[in-house]
Amino acid sequence: MRKFQFISLLVAIALVLAACSGAAPDSPATAAPEETVEKESGGKAETVDPKLVTTLSGVKSAVVQIEAQGTFADPEFGEYSGAGLGSGFIIDSSGLAITNNHVVTGAALLNVWVGGDTTKTYNAQIVAVSECSDLALIDIEGDDFPYLEWYPDPITVGLEVYAAGFPLGDPEFTLTKGIVSKEQANGESSWASVNQVIEHDATINPGNSGGPLVTEDGQIVGINYASYAAAGQYFAIGRDTTLQIINQFKAGDDVDSLGINGMAVVADDGSLSGIWVSSVKSGSAADEAGVEPGDLITALEGLGLAADGSMATYCDIIRTQGDDNTLSMDVLRFGTNETLEGQFNGRGLSVTGPILSSGDATAGTDSSGGNTEVAGDFLSENIIEVLDDGYMAITDDSYSLYVEVPTSWNQIDGSSWSADWDGLYLEAVDVTAAPDLDAYYSSYTAPGFSFSASEDWGNIGGYIMLLDGVKHWYEDSCTYDSREKYEDPVYEGAYDYWDCGGDAGLVVLGVRPIADPTAYLVLVQVQVITDADLDALERIMATFDLILP
Repeated sequence: MRKFQFISLLVAIALVLAACSGAAPDSPATAAPEETVEKESGGKAETVDPKLVTTLSGVKSAVVQIEAQGTFADPEFGEYSGAGLGSGFIIDSSGLAITNNHVVTGAALLNVWVGGDTTKTYNAQIVAVSECSDLALIDIEGDDFPYLEWYPDPITVGLEVYAAGFPLGDPEFTLTKGIVSKEQANGESSWASVNQVIEHDATINPGNSGGPLVTEDGQIVGINYASYAAAGQYFAIGRDTTLQIINQFKAGDDVDSLGINGMAVVADDGSLSGIWVSSVKSGSAADEAGVEPGDLITALEGLGLAADGSMATYCDIIRTQGDDNTLSMDVLRFGTNETLEGQFNGRGLSVTGPILSSGDATAGTDSSGGNTEVAGDFLSENIIEVLDDGYMAITDDSYSLYVEVPTSWNQIDGSSWSADWDGLYLEAVDVTAAPDLDAYYSSYTAPGFSFSASEDWGNIGGYIMLLDGVKHWYEDSCTYDSREKYEDPVYEGAYDYWDCGGDAGLVVLGVRPIADPTAYLVLVQVQVITDADLDALERIMATFDLILP
C-alpha cells in the first residue's frame, strides 16, 4: 500500500503512442544532395523547383527531428521538466513543416535538425495545431529548405509506402517499407480522434511521430502517429484530412483545439475518467480559463468524458459546439485536492470544494457546496472517501495530508497549528482523529492519532532532533521504552515507543522524504489501546502521505 496515490489512473491506450522519446541528438549526419528534376509536359521539358524532393532517396533531406523542451505532467509520475523527440517533414521551402500536436504543444521551445544534420540547430515557431486530429504546423527559421509534395492519386490497399523519421531519439534517419493494409482505419485513441486514418505495415517506433508516410517517388501519403507493434499495425493520419486542416493552419487558425496536450485516462475500477492535461498552450482558451498541467477534465458541456478510454466524446463536443464558443467544464486538480468548475472561452475556473469520493457512503451538499453527510451521522469536510473495509481516507483543512483511519475514528480536527519553540516560530498542517477527541486530547488511554507536517521543523534539525524535542510532551504520563529505525520507499526516519500504563501505548514517528530530505518533516502520533488499534497503527503507517502541490 505504501505509497498510496490519491487515485490510481490507468491510462487507457489501446494503441502504443508513437511519441517523443530519448535525448537530443549528438552525432552529425549528411543531408541528401539536392536534385534538379525535369518533367515532360506537352512534349517539352518542364523545370521543377530544385528544392522539391522527387525521389525516395531525397526524402531524408526534407524530414526533420524535433526536440520539444518544457514542463509536462504525467498521470503516473507527476510533473517533470524534460525534452522529448519526434519527427516532422517540410512542405514548403520557406520552412513550414508538419508534425503531431502531441510532439509540440505545451513546449517552451523547439529545436529542429533538418535531414539528419546535427551540426546546425534551428528554432521553430508553432503556427497552429489541431489537438483532436493530432496535427501541428511549425515554421522553421530560415528558408531554401528541401520539401515534399503530396501524392496526387487515390490511396488504395496494396499501395507501396515507406515510413520516414528519426525513431527512439536517435539522430540516424530510418526508412522502413510496407503497404497500405486498410484505407480507413479506426482513428479513436487516448490522445486523438482522427477522422481519416490509414493502416499500414511499415514499421514505426516511438520518435517516428509526425514523420511522413511516402510513396516510392517520395510523395506524402500520410503522417505517422501511432503504432500497435504487437499486432504489426501502424497508423498514419490520412492525406485528405491533413490537407483540409493545413489550409486553416496557414491562416494561423487552430482547428478543433482548446489548447491542451492531453490523453484520456480511466480509473482502475472505471469509476472515474477524463482528459488528463499534460501541458497547456500559452494564450489558448485552456490557458485563459486557468487549466493547468496535471488537471483532469471530467466533463465538457455537462457530458462525462473518456469513459471508453478515448478522446472521442471530448472531440465530438468540440466539433459540434466549435472551439471558439463557450464550453462548460468540470475539473479535478489532484495537486491541490480540489474540484473546480468553469468555462472555456468564458468564466474561468473556480474551486468548488475538495475532491471527494463517496464509496459506500452517501454525500449531500449544503448551501456552501460542502460535503454534509459522510460516515454515518457525523458531519465532516475532512473525509475524502469511505472505503469498503471499515476504514476511511481523511485530510486536513488545507487538503495537504492523506491518511486512512478506522471509520469509528469519526471525530476529526483538521486545523493547522503554530508554536514558538525556544524562539523558533513553527507552523504545521495537521489532522487529528479519534472516536472521542476530548478523551484523546486529555488522556493517553484513549485511542486516536495525530499527523503533522511542517517545513519549519527543519530549522531545529532532522527527525532525531524532532523526536527528542517532543519527548517532554509525554514524559509526565508515559515511560520511554525504545527507538527503532523506520524506512519505506518514500520516507526514512525513526519511531519511539512509550509505555503509558496498563494496555496503553504510544508510538511517535518522525520522518523525512527520501527524495528531498530538507523539504519538510513529518510527525505521527498514534495511541494504541486494543488489538484493533494495532491494526489502525499498521494502516496509518502504510498510508500517511502529503498531497501538497
